[in-house]
Amino acid sequence: MRSKKTKFIFVTGGVVSSLGKGLASASIGALLENRGLAVTLIKLDPYINVDPGTMSPFQHGEVFVTEDGGETDMDLGHYERFTNARMSRLNNFTSGRIYHAVIMKERRGEYLGKTVQVIPHVTDEIKSSIRQAAQDADVVIVEVGGTVGDIESLPFLEAIRQMRYDVGSENVVYVHLTLLPYIGAAGEVKTKPTQHSVMKLREIGIQPDFLVCRTDREVSREMKDKIAMFCNVDTRSVFTSPDVRSIYELPLELHRQGLDERLAEVLNIWSRAPHLERWENIIRKVYEPARGQVRVAIVGKYVNLTESYKSLNEALLHGGIANDVKVNLHFVDSQEVEEQGAEKMLAGVDAILVPGGFGVRGTEGKIAAVRYAREKKVPFFGICLGLQMAVVEFSRTVLGLANANSLEFNEHTPHPVVTLMESQVKVQDKGGTMRLGSYACALKPGTRAHQLYGQDTIQERHRHRYEVNNAYRGKLQEAGLVISGANPELNLVEMIELAEHPYFVGCQFHPEFKSKPFAPHPLFSGFIRAALAQRDANAAAGQVTA
Repeated sequence: MRSKKTKFIFVTGGVVSSLGKGLASASIGALLENRGLAVTLIKLDPYINVDPGTMSPFQHGEVFVTEDGGETDMDLGHYERFTNARMSRLNNFTSGRIYHAVIMKERRGEYLGKTVQVIPHVTDEIKSSIRQAAQDADVVIVEVGGTVGDIESLPFLEAIRQMRYDVGSENVVYVHLTLLPYIGAAGEVKTKPTQHSVMKLREIGIQPDFLVCRTDREVSREMKDKIAMFCNVDTRSVFTSPDVRSIYELPLELHRQGLDERLAEVLNIWSRAPHLERWENIIRKVYEPARGQVRVAIVGKYVNLTESYKSLNEALLHGGIANDVKVNLHFVDSQEVEEQGAEKMLAGVDAILVPGGFGVRGTEGKIAAVRYAREKKVPFFGICLGLQMAVVEFSRTVLGLANANSLEFNEHTPHPVVTLMESQVKVQDKGGTMRLGSYACALKPGTRAHQLYGQDTIQERHRHRYEVNNAYRGKLQEAGLVISGANPELNLVEMIELAEHPYFVGCQFHPEFKSKPFAPHPLFSGFIRAALAQRDANAAAGQVTA
């Protein structure tokens, strides 16, 4: 690594969590990349879990999967969507992973009999991890999860404090994201939380070079001057991160304030002016779509926490961008489908998507949604568990296999049309043992899948244990289920579709992880195009979408 030339931007957060450090980091990455710089991003998470793979979506939100099979923080999804950087397991480190590496070294005797301590051994491991991920990037943006003042984040903060001395002060800047709350009773924005947050950061030994203040309203020049004075930050380095209608407007907003120009100045980076025309074009399509709107139902079990489907939501938006149409997401709890029926819960939508998930709760509602989409000829897209539920529904209803099911949900089903891979049967550890990361899929010529991708073989990311049972493949195909994609090495079903349907597609992988606003995934582009056709057909027939 070019340690003396690579620039490091460390992003921390204060006052409260969920201020948008990930989006701010991704936006900085997008702006610097558009100035012609090679950028990579790293997320440091303070929790003890080795990775978020075993965490409930209600606890952590979405688990983002990288090409090399890393189960990582959802912020890595933002990094990939906003930049051309390709994330890997090296771009996300948790306290658990760091401590595990240190303990393994101690067990091997690599510390030569020394007492192993947080400083220097844990902090050295953190710094080593940052350097390893940096590779040949011009700029490395490192986001520290959590909030300044949290006990568990102290080793990470100490490590990034030391980095300034390791690589030179001219190669490091600290960006601190804080909250400027508006107090209605007083009728004004208060700066004291920001002052206290910076005070806490300085107690740790880090003086922020930049402040990015989260706010829902305009901040006056006088207030920025006040923040700068009390936080010991140059007035020119105080910026705001206002509420925006779309996350894809944030890079443009920060550029309008001059954040990237100021970063380049402080870091002494010689670069071209950014080319942001395509960002402006994206925002135009998001805010003023030329073809109206479509309504897509997402039938899932985590619908009360939409962060669980973050990449999925964004990929559907990208599909809308590709078709110049607004996508209205209608989240439907699959348990309510079980209780109230698919007809009542799904009538009037232009398309139905059944996403991935784990556990038996709500699966019968998903199966009912698949049947509704198949029989009513509503465009359908099943992802991972969605494909599996489509196979179960087809087996029960078309093949007549009573009580067909997945072994995940019924170990005693007479027809296990979805089953465990042989390699998964004896697996005991839950973390990092699924079929994870990128696998090849050979597409069948003449199918919709082949038409959408426009190529014979694709690579897509996986995260699952259960597969379509090959013992039933022949029967399924004879009854009309098209196996449009399969893994050539493992001989596993990857994609299914129905020929006599406007759009009925299922995939075992997670295409949402590879979709970007500038390069919408073909499966989502095709799905929204089908929803648009369904909307127009309904309108022609006198049916108005709700």
